[in-house]
Amino acid sequence: MLRRLYIRDYVIVDMLELEFAPGFGALTGETGAGKSILVDALSLALGERADAASVRSGCDKAEISAEFAVTTGSPLAAWLRANDFDDDACLLRRVIEGNGRSRGYINGVPATLSQMREAADFLADIHGQHAHHSLLRADAQRQLLDGLADLGPLAEAVASLHAAWRKAKEARLAAEKNAEANAREREMLTWQVKEVSGLGFDAGAWAETVIEHKRLAHAASLQTGVEEALEGLSEGEQAAMWQVERIGARLRQLIDYDPSLKGTLEVIEGAQIQLQEAAHALRHYRDRVDVDPARLGEVESHMRAVHDAARKYRVQPEELPGLLASWGARLIELETLQDAAVLADREAQARQAYLAKAEMLGKGRRKSAASLDKAVTEAMQQLAMPGGRFEVAFEKLPESAAHGLENVEFRVSAHAGQPLGALSRVASGGELSRIGLAIQVIASAAGKVPTLVFDEVDVGIGGGVAEIVGRLLKQLGGERQVLCVTHLPQVAAQADWQWTIAKEEAGKGVVSRVTPLDRDGRIEEIARMLGGVKITPTTRKHAAEMLGY
Repeated sequence: MLRRLYIRDYVIVDMLELEFAPGFGALTGETGAGKSILVDALSLALGERADAASVRSGCDKAEISAEFAVTTGSPLAAWLRANDFDDDACLLRRVIEGNGRSRGYINGVPATLSQMREAADFLADIHGQHAHHSLLRADAQRQLLDGLADLGPLAEAVASLHAAWRKAKEARLAAEKNAEANAREREMLTWQVKEVSGLGFDAGAWAETVIEHKRLAHAASLQTGVEEALEGLSEGEQAAMWQVERIGARLRQLIDYDPSLKGTLEVIEGAQIQLQEAAHALRHYRDRVDVDPARLGEVESHMRAVHDAARKYRVQPEELPGLLASWGARLIELETLQDAAVLADREAQARQAYLAKAEMLGKGRRKSAASLDKAVTEAMQQLAMPGGRFEVAFEKLPESAAHGLENVEFRVSAHAGQPLGALSRVASGGELSRIGLAIQVIASAAGKVPTLVFDEVDVGIGGGVAEIVGRLLKQLGGERQVLCVTHLPQVAAQADWQWTIAKEEAGKGVVSRVTPLDRDGRIEEIARMLGGVKITPTTRKHAAEMLGY
């Protein structure tokens, strides 16, 4: 449940820090005092979009924090752990800058709005003032029904399978339409694959080919250079090897006079051995190097063909194998496109997968509808619509759709003897308010979130009906935390606790203040709601009676 709400510099709120109790709480006050601002602030903490108008005039930024209790082992705790947030508590914080940009945090860790909205799914449901109007839309009716039965994931799967079926159908139709173009493309690719495959190109051997070409192209220079090296190293009159050998012989004579020259001699002898090895390697290389014009011509011809192909297809030589692979894959695809039976089979499989899930979704909806029919019809009897009936109707679609095989329509008969008709056409404004409230209460009762917020959803009702609405909310408050912004004393009087919101002059503007009400305060506030400007002792007595004092 919601424990604390901290608001700073938001709209007309300078600073508020509120601690919430369990049960049913009523938020009351004069029109325009800022009651709904508290609900809007909570919505921002739960991930709703923000704009620059959220920041109080003259301030740089607005800040909102909402702290919720976390039950060990709950789905919320699991979600927090899975997303690397501490699961000891759940503190949602939102900072809105003066330019409209905002930052979000969960338990002090930066979070995206998407993550904040995901967390909100475990925390609170907010029903706005005009929520019942959304029930006039077919999509809203369908989504509410799916939500009641936890069919949301199944509905998403149906939509995904419908898209896959549509894609398979479009592929078949496109193949039929483009058969001639596909055949031309297949013929061209076949020729290209044959051309490039005929090169015998291997990316790993290409580097060796380049080296071999350099060696063959410069064979004469290599021979001359090696001969010169051998001349200077071992075969000439002043060859380095003989010079080093003479130096070594002289040092051996001198060691008898000074043994300290032994280390230098060892270095000279090591150099002599290395020079001998170098000379041996050069002789071996000289014997292998040969001018071979025929082989050079073969290599150059192969390289020219490879470069010509690479230029033709606008790739580097090393990329030819990848290009060849992509052509092969496309040829396989075109082979499939040529096979109408394969495409038709894929389409049939996709259709069958969709229909199986869609039928499962339809069964789930009908099962949920039966429960909703009964619950809303019973609620209508209490809400001054005796003999009224509610029914979820299903109309089979001539063609399947992403949302399933049927349309969902809420139908209602507000009075005994009146035929059922679409909610959007039959219900009056007052009836729509009452039916909408009943549906919202029932939907919330079926949900799992611990905190329910109703923002003036009782607009359009009054009298005894309002008292019944209050009792419904109080009953709901026995199981969840329920917060209700209301103008109706009959609803507020049923609350377990009550706050009043008022505007006060502060400097050059006004600010919103929240006051928790004790026994006397509640009597005074309920009396104000009953009596208007002038509050009499009789009004206060009536208020006390409504509160059960």
